[in-house]
Amino acid sequence: MAKKGQQFQRYTNEFKLNAVMKYVTGSKSYKVLADELGILNCTQLKVWVKKWKKGEKFDERSGVSNPLKGRPRTNFKSVEEERDYLKAQVDYLKKQYPNLVKEETSPNRSSMKSLKD
Repeated sequence: MAKKGQQFQRYTNEFKLNAVMKYVTGSKSYKVLADELGILNCTQLKVWVKKWKKGEKFDERSGVSNPLKGRPRTNFKSVEEERDYLKAQVDYLKKQYPNLVKEETSPNRSSMKSLKD
C-alpha cells in the first residue's frame, strides 16, 4: 500500500519496451532482469510483459476510473423539487440515527410561574 507522500518511480515507454524485449529474447528470470535494469520490483516487469503480449499500451490502467470523479450530480427542475428531496434525506437520516436528533424543549407553565415569583 502506498504511503502518504511516497514518490513512485516512473519509466518511459521506451524503457519498458526495452525491458520486455530483453526478457522475451533472453533467458533471464524476471527477478534477475529487474535487478540488472534497476526496476524496484520484478512484478512490474511481469505486468509489462503481460500487457505487451496482449497488445495493450503500457501506460493504460485497466478497470481504473478517475478517482476524483464521484456520482453524477442530481439535477432538479425546480427549487421546490430540490427542497423536497433534501427534506426526504433529512427524514431518512433522522430515522436511521434517532439518538442524534435533539428534541426541542418548550418552556412549560409551571416553570414560567416559578420564574415570575
